[in-house]
Formats: sequence, C-alpha cells, structure tokens
Amino acid sequence: MARTSHVSGAQANPQQSTASADIVWPQKTRELHNFHMNSTVWNDFKFRDDDIVIATYAKSGTTWTQQIVSQLIFDGAEGKNVHQISPWVDQRILPPPALAALDTQTHRRFVKTHLPVDALVFSPKAKYIYIGRDGRDAAWSYHNHHFNTTDEFFTLYNTGAIHGADPLVRGTDDPHEFYRQWFNRDGFPIWPYWHHIRSWWQLRDLPNVVLVHFNDMKKDLEGTIKRIAEFLEIKVDPKILPEIVNHCSFDYMKSHAAEMTPRGGMMWKGGATTFINKGSNGRWRDSLSADEIKAYEDKAMAELGPECASWLAGAPLN
Repeated sequence: MARTSHVSGAQANPQQSTASADIVWPQKTRELHNFHMNSTVWNDFKFRDDDIVIATYAKSGTTWTQQIVSQLIFDGAEGKNVHQISPWVDQRILPPPALAALDTQTHRRFVKTHLPVDALVFSPKAKYIYIGRDGRDAAWSYHNHHFNTTDEFFTLYNTGAIHGADPLVRGTDDPHEFYRQWFNRDGFPIWPYWHHIRSWWQLRDLPNVVLVHFNDMKKDLEGTIKRIAEFLEIKVDPKILPEIVNHCSFDYMKSHAAEMTPRGGMMWKGGATTFINKGSNGRWRDSLSADEIKAYEDKAMAELGPECASWLAGAPLN
C-alpha cells in the first residue's frame, strides 16, 4: 500500500453554479495527505477564469508540459523559470511565498498538480491538461528521480510528514527492483497510480479538459504544441512556432535544465541535468520478464478497462 492517508469529506465547488447546468462537474470528496502532497491548499485557492492546470502522475511529462505552456503564453521567450512561475500547488513543502506570488502575476497563470481528481477543487472555468504515460516508463523515470536526490530531499519530506508513516527512504539502486515494489504496492513509495489515471480518464469528455499522451509529445512535438495551443485558445504566430518547438525540445531543456528544475536542481546529485534525465521510454523492456509484462497489462486492463488501458499503452485516443 502506498504511503497515503485519506480524510473523507465532500466539498461543494463554489464555481459550479456559474457553469452550464447540463454538465455534472467533478466534486472534491476527500483530502489527500502524504509525504509529497497536501490537498487542503486547493480549498482556498482563488481561481481566475483563464487559469491553466497541468495535471500528471509523477514523471509523466509535467515539466515538459509546463515549458510548452510557458512558451505559448510568453511567445517563445527564453529565460523563463517555469518552476518559479508555475508552482506545484499541492506540494506539502512548498514555501507560502510561492503560492502568494500567484496573486501578483499579471500574465495568464498556469500551475501544476499531482492530485487525482477527487482530491482536487475543480473549476469549470479553468483549463486542465492531463498527461498520461505508461506506468512502467513512469516508474523507471521516477527511480532515477528518487534514488538520485540528496539527503536534504529526504530530510525535507520526512520533516512534519503524516503521523505514523514509515520514513521516506532512498531505497534500491536497481530500477527493476524499484519497479517491483512500485507495481506490487501500487505506486510505492509515492502515491497510487491506477486510481490517479482512472480519475482523470473519466473527465476526458469535459469541454475544459484535454488528455495528452507522453508518447505523442515525443513523436510529434510540433503537433502536440499546436493541439495544446488550440485547446488553450492561444493563437501562435507561425513565425515564432519553430522557436517554440525548439525551446520545448529535450536537447534545449537539458541544456537549460537549471531554469526547468525545482531549486535549480540543488536537490539532485549531479544537479538539474539529473532531474531532466533521458525523457525516454521502454527502458523496462530489457529488464521485465514476460510474466511481469503480462502482469502489468492484466492489471491495467482490470483497473482501467480496455479503452483507457490501450490509450495509456500508447494507442491513439478515440
């Protein structure tokens, strides 16, 4: 079982009355607290009508999407520190000034969350971008992220952590063994995977939600950027589109990693380039046995159903 405690208690969405009566908008039904997240911060979040919320499970293209949105909002400008401009709102250790700074922003705001829908206050007027990624790829990527953090990282997240939880530890240096624990304990050592995917998949038909797959970002970055721009109702000057695409490429982001990484990468061994690691898929293929691959696929089918499981594995979204 992942390191998560739940406190039930539904909360009405204050903005629902302003939206179409034909749509049943998601409602927050619980609070989620763990080493990384505190969902209560959303209860007092003051939405603007054009806010953008980027939602993902961990290591599924969050920073990449933040860079894309930043480039669209700022017309391809360089030197934008996305982690300062676009905070992880529900991060438990986020300094209060980072959230307060959102109130002073005059540009279109875009923020990040790792919450499942039922622990999030949902605004019918905001735009939500959800990025999906095969769980095996996410787990492999998270191993690099987790194992290569500094001792300060673990001190920060273990200080004031949820009562009764075992300490968050570095764990094994073997990504295959890390994956086994992640799979067998549903997202260990972070938060449950299957429910997270399922909760956002269920919103795919809402007019203010778009689902994007990590694989599509890799295969067709320009097409994905155009699709996100259209969803956000941002007109892109064709003359600067090539610059935007270049600034969202993996090579560019790797070479400017300090601008893309929390605290400039100080919490990772090797710095910011460890945080922006490889951006690759399929590293699990040479490690997982046929039985392990089948176990994952069977679990995905049982937890998500055939359509969602197929999309998560990389099939086009119907």
